[in-house]
Amino acid sequence: MIRYSLKCDDGHSFDSWFQSAAAYDSLHRAGHLACAVCGSVKVEKSLMTPRVAPKERAAAPPQPSLSEPADHDQAKLADLRKKVEENSEYVGGEFVSQARAMHDGDTPERAIYGEAKPEEAKKLIEDGIPVAPLPFMPKRRTN
Repeated sequence: MIRYSLKCDDGHSFDSWFQSAAAYDSLHRAGHLACAVCGSVKVEKSLMTPRVAPKERAAAPPQPSLSEPADHDQAKLADLRKKVEENSEYVGGEFVSQARAMHDGDTPERAIYGEAKPEEAKKLIEDGIPVAPLPFMPKRRTN
C-alpha cells in the first residue's frame, strides 16, 4: 500500500491510499480519481515528505484513522452520507428507470439514490424529473 497527498484544481488537499504506484497511475489515467471535498476529477499528486525510518527504531508517530473524518468538511460529508443511507433506498444502476417510473406514476414515490451516467441524469432533468448529484460515491452493496 502507498499513501499519496493529492490536490485538486480548486486547491483542496487530501490523502488517499492505493494498492501500488501503478494502481494510482491506472486510476488517474482512467479519470477515476475525484476530490474528496468538491468532486473535481482534476486531481494530481502534491509534494509530500517521505517517511524514512531512522537507524534506531523510534516509536512511529500515531497514524490518523482512515475510518474517521480528518476535518470538519469530511465530517459533514460523512453525516450527509449517513442521513442519505438511513432515509432512502439504494437502487444502484436502476436509478434512472426507478426515478422515471416514480415520476410517471408507475411506482409509488419514495426516496432513492443510485448511479446514473451524466447524460442520463441530464435527460431526467430535461424531462422535469428532479434529481441531484451526491458529493460521494455510493458504497458498493453485495446482495
